[in-house]
Amino acid sequence: MIMVFASLKKKLVGTEGDFFLQTDVEIASGGITAVAGPSGSGKTTFLRILSGLTSPDEGLLEVEGDIWFRATAGKKPELDLKPQQRRVGVVFQGYALFPNMSVLGNLLYASRDMDMAEKLLDMVGLQQLKHVKPSNLSGGQKQRVALARALMQRPRLLLLDEPLSALDESMKAMLQDELLKINREFGVTILIVTHDSSEMYKLCDRVLLLEKGRIVADTSPRKLFVERATTQKFAFKGEILEIKAVDAVYVAVVAIGNNLVEVVVDSDEKENLRAGDVVVVGTKAFNPTVRKFAAKDFDFSKL
Repeated sequence: MIMVFASLKKKLVGTEGDFFLQTDVEIASGGITAVAGPSGSGKTTFLRILSGLTSPDEGLLEVEGDIWFRATAGKKPELDLKPQQRRVGVVFQGYALFPNMSVLGNLLYASRDMDMAEKLLDMVGLQQLKHVKPSNLSGGQKQRVALARALMQRPRLLLLDEPLSALDESMKAMLQDELLKINREFGVTILIVTHDSSEMYKLCDRVLLLEKGRIVADTSPRKLFVERATTQKFAFKGEILEIKAVDAVYVAVVAIGNNLVEVVVDSDEKENLRAGDVVVVGTKAFNPTVRKFAAKDFDFSKL
């Protein structure tokens, strides 16, 4: 089912002069789509247009059969729904929590649905902190409050603008798992702006790659990152994202920093490995190896 149809145009100002953000895209219901591209390519503006915080110059925005925006070039919009009319959840990098309200108060400001607030607090693991104010929370906890608040009105769309970029790797991995749980639990369609290729691979089924306002690629994370990767000598710690059968062998997809690599593992190795394992990927005589990481006894010089 098509959730969003966006055929829109918006003039933007860039470091190299004016350019146009132009989209002609359909987004299916229930998926997680990454919006990627260099800084200044129009990613955040696209999310702001979907949320109603920014109006395009012309075009059509239709969500689940309802028109949210419609305008002809050079004319006043025929229809431009306000943000509060769109049932869109938005989370930007700064969290935008109310400092004088508790965690629970921040959620109830979005909706007075106490049952929904309690459910979300349980889901994101903040039930014990619901009476605490944002100034006493960690960055990861603030992010979870922002996500929960964005879900309070049961949004049709959840728009996330680099929400995890400032977090450490362990907190980022935990919140990525929370997003997957939210997607499954509520069936909400998610668009996320991110530069992190491993994040796209783990979370998203689709990537829209923007460059100077144009969608220059519309594909899967696997095709965009893994299938074009080249082999190289390495000895790095990483996380297994997926192990899959390919013909007569098993292939592990491993995130190493902001890079993804594929490594063939034999059936014996496969029995001891699973998605989420922290491993060391190395080469010995040009033969890639994958082994579980053990900080106390691992010696990189043996590779």
